[in-house]
Amino acid sequence: MLTPLPSPPPQGGREYISLRVVVTVLHIRDAADVEAAVRAAIADEQPLEIVGHGSKRPIGHAMATNAVLDVSALNAVTSYEPNELIITVQAGAALDDVLPLIDSRNQQFAFEPMDTAALLDVRSGRGTIGGMIAAGLAGPRRIKAGGVRDHLLGVHAVSGFGDSFKAGGRVVKNVTGYDLCKLLAGSWGTLAVMTEVTLKVMPKAETERTLVLRGLDDVAANRAMTAALGSPYDVSGAAHVPHSTLKAGRGTLAGLAANAATLLRLEGIAASVAHRASALAADLASFGTAELVEGAQSAALWRDIRDVMPFAAGGAFGAWPVWRIVCPPARGGAFGQALARETGGEVIYDWGGGLIWAALPPSVDAHAAPLRRRLAAIGGHATLLRADEGTRRAVDVFHPQAKGVAALSERVRQSFDPKSILNRGRLTRTPIS
Repeated sequence: MLTPLPSPPPQGGREYISLRVVVTVLHIRDAADVEAAVRAAIADEQPLEIVGHGSKRPIGHAMATNAVLDVSALNAVTSYEPNELIITVQAGAALDDVLPLIDSRNQQFAFEPMDTAALLDVRSGRGTIGGMIAAGLAGPRRIKAGGVRDHLLGVHAVSGFGDSFKAGGRVVKNVTGYDLCKLLAGSWGTLAVMTEVTLKVMPKAETERTLVLRGLDDVAANRAMTAALGSPYDVSGAAHVPHSTLKAGRGTLAGLAANAATLLRLEGIAASVAHRASALAADLASFGTAELVEGAQSAALWRDIRDVMPFAAGGAFGAWPVWRIVCPPARGGAFGQALARETGGEVIYDWGGGLIWAALPPSVDAHAAPLRRRLAAIGGHATLLRADEGTRRAVDVFHPQAKGVAALSERVRQSFDPKSILNRGRLTRTPIS
């Protein structure tokens, strides 16, 4: 049993019965409590599952622990300096609280953090700042603005040694040597418990327009997106949804269901966007006449792409496993087309074909073996983002690493958490001992 925290927080720890297993939930109120909880866990050799609002708990392998460290009480905005384009916020703060704050100053997280609520059928919506960073799931603008780690300036955290540490800072140009905080982005909570982070925010565009090309097959759409992204018109989003996927879709994208839709987004000041949209449409005339979608409707289309709404848990493909596939953009169209044909699945293309979302019919291994065999030939990788627990026990949810990369990753993990106290087993089917 975990040693109690030295000063019980207002809510206290609690226990509940889940599937006849006693689960201990430790609620904390500050970074000192996190440090104490981790040290107690180390002493008891008790792994901890790190949880904010739980919006991403269905992702990954079942963790080898019956103890939960709940950091949702770390929910304050410590500092927001709109003129400096930075915000410092505690890791348990809900995105539903932080996003309206920065939106009120006409600012945004430019990497468009994904909302997993519809895809995973969770109630907690957009989750927390810490979960956003730990998962590293960026939206369509990543091709222009970069990913989560590119906007992470600094972090306060507690390592698997039970020690508090700080990495990075509050400005962009303050790092000498290795920028340690970048390691935490996409680490799924296996390296440290984040308590406070500093992020860049960016001004929102004055206007946006989306060009929609209709009726292209996957390969032709891939060529059109590649041409648009290689143009001088500063495209900030390039996605393609095949007709079969649109027909069963939900949200704003369902309004395009008459035919396959290839979407190209341009953002900026109104005069510039109007000129670039007109010029890009002319350059892509060989692919067909582009329809124009503006303003709020354009923004809604890209939210649907970001959140993979056609594959929402409440939709036609809600019972199907969903893969997140990253591959060379130039190969995306051909790869996705072949995958859909061979499995009977459905796909959505983002990042000009560099990111493919695939909903595949249920099977014992969610088609993992043929999928990863094909990916090996083109240098891609795939994560099983949605599947039932039985399927997640049968396959590697996260793409198996090459031997050398796996060894390096393990050395990094050991340097942060030598006893594998934090989120043990989430990334691998065989928990690290």
